[in-house]
Amino acid sequence: MEFVKEFATFLHQKGIIKFGDFTLASGKKSSYYVDLRLVPSYPQEFRKMVKYLENEIAQNIGLDKFDSIVSVPTGGLVIASALAIETVKPLIYVRSKPKDYGTSKSVEGKIHDGMQVVMIDDVATTGGSVVNAIKSLKEVNISVKDAYVIVNRMEGADEALNELDVKMHSILNILQITEALHEQNLVDDEILEKVKNQIAK
Repeated sequence: MEFVKEFATFLHQKGIIKFGDFTLASGKKSSYYVDLRLVPSYPQEFRKMVKYLENEIAQNIGLDKFDSIVSVPTGGLVIASALAIETVKPLIYVRSKPKDYGTSKSVEGKIHDGMQVVMIDDVATTGGSVVNAIKSLKEVNISVKDAYVIVNRMEGADEALNELDVKMHSILNILQITEALHEQNLVDDEILEKVKNQIAK
């Protein structure tokens, strides 16, 4: 768990996670905001994160148990690309909507019937974008059993993926991050309570 504490501290120090009052893309109010798109700007930490993710996948499911890595633009795709290079695995990605020119397909990359893939994303809130991607993959007979995210906001993604028979794994969740920061007196009791209340909703 040393990585979790270190990574949480890094996220806080660099302002990648901010506490306050925010409105998310979905229109929901949040007591914090996490923007993992900033992580690749810090190559040492970015590489550590990708290596940690690689080890988790290797231990949990085995790198030989799936054909390709899949992601959704844009946040998750940067992480998935780095992971594909480290693991020497093919990479495919799912557009949020099919392109309206050329071949107009929603799944990009080399695919074949019955292939097994592992889904990668940066942050999971309700799981909406990943759920849509999984449905697009199933339409072309691609099987997803596991999805990995860096940060789980714990607001319904696990359950949403579970309904599609996909197991969600996260490197860390918002409660672990906030508690690690609280232990180091980097955030106060009030912030910790706000985050706990938001999860409870």
